[in-house]
Amino acid sequence: MTATSPYQGYVYAYPHKTAYRPLDPRPPLRRVWEGEPMDSLSLYLHIPFCEMRCGFCNLFTRTGAPDELVAAYLDALERQAGAVREALDAALDSASGGAPGAPGGSPGGPVFAVAAVGGGTPTYLSAAELTRLFDLAERTMGVDLRTVPLSVETSPATATADRLAVLAERGTTRISIGVQSFVDAEARAAVRPQRRAEVEAALGRIREAGFETLNLDLIYGIDGQDARSWRHSLDAALAWKPEEIYLYPLYVRPLTGLGRRARDWDDHRLGLYRRGRDHLLAAGYEQVSMRMFRLPDPARTAAPAHTTGYCCQSDGMVGLGCGARSYTSTLHYSHEYAVGTRQVRAIIDDYVRLAPGDFTAANVGFRLGDDERRRRHLIQSLLQAEGLDPVAYQARFGTEATADFGAEFDRLAARGWLETDAAGWPRLTAEGLAHSDAIGPALFSGAVRELMAGYEAR
Repeated sequence: MTATSPYQGYVYAYPHKTAYRPLDPRPPLRRVWEGEPMDSLSLYLHIPFCEMRCGFCNLFTRTGAPDELVAAYLDALERQAGAVREALDAALDSASGGAPGAPGGSPGGPVFAVAAVGGGTPTYLSAAELTRLFDLAERTMGVDLRTVPLSVETSPATATADRLAVLAERGTTRISIGVQSFVDAEARAAVRPQRRAEVEAALGRIREAGFETLNLDLIYGIDGQDARSWRHSLDAALAWKPEEIYLYPLYVRPLTGLGRRARDWDDHRLGLYRRGRDHLLAAGYEQVSMRMFRLPDPARTAAPAHTTGYCCQSDGMVGLGCGARSYTSTLHYSHEYAVGTRQVRAIIDDYVRLAPGDFTAANVGFRLGDDERRRRHLIQSLLQAEGLDPVAYQARFGTEATADFGAEFDRLAARGWLETDAAGWPRLTAEGLAHSDAIGPALFSGAVRELMAGYEAR
């Protein structure tokens, strides 16, 4: 733990896509998924379009996509879904020796326990296009969207009444909206040209639509933001009583709109984080991770993904779309990755021209050996406030986490960032959670760090 900055990198997945490399030979998906448990999968649909590109954004997305490109993308998504579903059925058939499951969710097919639509901005699609997307998920992939947790991302400009009506009718249980700041000047500083009135109107429409869970994203560390304006945004968010609030530190990354304005403001961000954390805890929220705060509500029927039977540490994910990644126990794979505008457009243009057969194999990815699987489980558990379940870890790997990662635990404990609770679970302290973006990258393997360092940003 030698890094001095608490902001080394946001670890939302391990390993990061910059550690992926072209797979040679390209393994057929039916072989990739053969023998994998498919009774509790996650489905992720990626829509790589936005109405604008925020200055902090390093997502795989393009702006101003014309109608014909969006239609072509949905055509390609449908071709990919058909090829992937056929591969999953073939993998199940090969493993069981029985009859293959047919599309539509008949017995013997893969079972999806949770679904999400992200981007980009999924509600960049029109109401009719969203309907087509959900039809694809249900008819081709066999997901009953009205019986599983379904999360969809939106933005103030695209959260229109007709789109929200489709989301609600098709079973969306959670909607996440990127507000970032309720102060217009701060939104402009983050290269996000929106007005508070537009944000408030969108939130009103979302609440009227009746989704069980509303999540608001806020960002701290924006140029010109201080403790007073940060409190103003927090209180404006709390006025809507969102079931979830995510607090994100502003990152200035290569190839983004703010990438030329980097400066050292770690102490400022850390101070704002602590103020935000304490304010939300005082308002009755519980902290789930460094970023996520949730309002306890026993009456809520849409349970978080980790209580639905799906476990992010061990269960697989099927990703559809040119920016989506997929997980099996031993292989993470996706299409190419880029951030730069020209490169993203080129990848999308290539994707929409792919034939069904082009979707039958994995293109780029990372193969996980035993050590990497242990590290992934450790990172995805330890960066959550509840910590690592030692019994589940030993049941999965046959070893104790303290034996496998004792040196790492000792270094964290010496910094005051790790403790062991009464049940014997290693978990981050409050200050450890505050430094999650340094702890996560420090737990990466040497091989992953080397691959990431060798990735050429584009």
